[in-house]
Amino acid sequence: MPAALTPKKTPLDLQLFTSVHDLPNNPTDRWLTWLSQAANKGKLWLVIAAILGTRKGPTRRAAFRGMGSLWVSSALSNGVIKPIFRRVRPVAYPDKPVARTLRRAPRTFSFPSGHSASAAAFATGVALEAPLVGVAVAPIALAVGFSRIRVGVHYPGDVLAGFGIGTGLALASQHWWKVRPARPAKVRTTQVAPSLPGGAGMVIAVNPNSGGASDDSVGLLRAALPAAEIIELTPDSLLAELLDEAAPRAKALGVAGGDGTVAAAAAVAVAHNLPLAVIPAGTLNHFAADVGIRSLDDVVSAVEAGEAVRVDIAEVGGIPFLNTASIGAYPEMVRRRDELAPRLGKWPSLVIAAAQVLHDQKPIRMDLNGTTVSAWIVFVGNCSYTPRGLSPAWRPRLEDGLLDLQYLRADTKWSRSRTVLTQIFGITEHTGLYRDQMVKEVVVRSLSGPQEIARDGEPAESATEFHFVKRPGKLIVYRPHDL
Repeated sequence: MPAALTPKKTPLDLQLFTSVHDLPNNPTDRWLTWLSQAANKGKLWLVIAAILGTRKGPTRRAAFRGMGSLWVSSALSNGVIKPIFRRVRPVAYPDKPVARTLRRAPRTFSFPSGHSASAAAFATGVALEAPLVGVAVAPIALAVGFSRIRVGVHYPGDVLAGFGIGTGLALASQHWWKVRPARPAKVRTTQVAPSLPGGAGMVIAVNPNSGGASDDSVGLLRAALPAAEIIELTPDSLLAELLDEAAPRAKALGVAGGDGTVAAAAAVAVAHNLPLAVIPAGTLNHFAADVGIRSLDDVVSAVEAGEAVRVDIAEVGGIPFLNTASIGAYPEMVRRRDELAPRLGKWPSLVIAAAQVLHDQKPIRMDLNGTTVSAWIVFVGNCSYTPRGLSPAWRPRLEDGLLDLQYLRADTKWSRSRTVLTQIFGITEHTGLYRDQMVKEVVVRSLSGPQEIARDGEPAESATEFHFVKRPGKLIVYRPHDL
């Protein structure tokens, strides 16, 4: 290996290493040694991620991003960079106390510190999604880096390089998986929603089969809104029918469930010109997150104060949807992604799902507003979605009056393989495969026979023609004005 590739110990690097090593022995040495060993193979961070993952929302996303960044930084540091530079570790000191002796001395090269890279990647990834949690994790990451110098297995330069690699890779993860903004989408406030102390005059439908529902969901609702009428759905009941029957006696409607359940309740609310309270109780709760409803407390505050906003809805075939509708490979891709996401995370799951579905998928010839195309996927969003590409995640606005039409062409050479590869590298929107436009109305006619459509994540009917339109500001949703 050429000598030029071997980072030499600078006088400052060696001096700092000696200074840290020669610090007086103290009770924290045992803790630092334990911490250094606990971080072996990312075990320490895996435990912290498991704890963070028990809570939905930003902390769970923080756990996924942190571990994903850690795995990439560890593979790069240990599998690629160390074999290139081949820096020898510090010489062992014979007088080193037992409290600072690792159970197993590392046998790999020294530069960069893989422990430090993993620590920085995890802490930075967590901080991107949940800043306050990141502040709590950062001192642990710094302590792990310091411990590698204190126990004598790394020079300070190794640790600093590891911190730089881990931090950089975690920040770069935003190219593939952008951080969701803390602020909700832009909406228009309205004063037409009634103030309902204790929920008096409100009828709330609860879907106990939603992914986020729990056995005490109804009990929590009754305690928070004791004057509201609560209807629990059974396997044989239809939410739309129950709410439609209750609407004449209600001043407002409420729904606790996932996006599909919320969309069904929204259709009834719009039909009867009633405001809707959305209680996040599904697996993903995309609509509630975009509106800015994070908890039951937000709903109660808005309902009792009579604070609400107007948002757009979209329709296809006369049936409303709040988030997205899709034709082609996308419905099946989303199903498989959601099955894999709890174990693998959103981005790896989408890549695997795309590869699996596109392996067997046949292109669809269709007419899009008079233009004939061959496509793998057609996506229609209620308002403009970001980031652009195959996996849009949120909306900056919920009242732009437009439909977000996106599709992936299938009439180019190697389009099947290119679709998967561009998704892996996060550049789908920059290729010739990708097309998008913002429209107020779109008609999709399948020239390849009946196709299945999915609305708000729920597979629906098959047809050969789909007519999408916007209904600007038609839905009134309770939301505190100070969000």
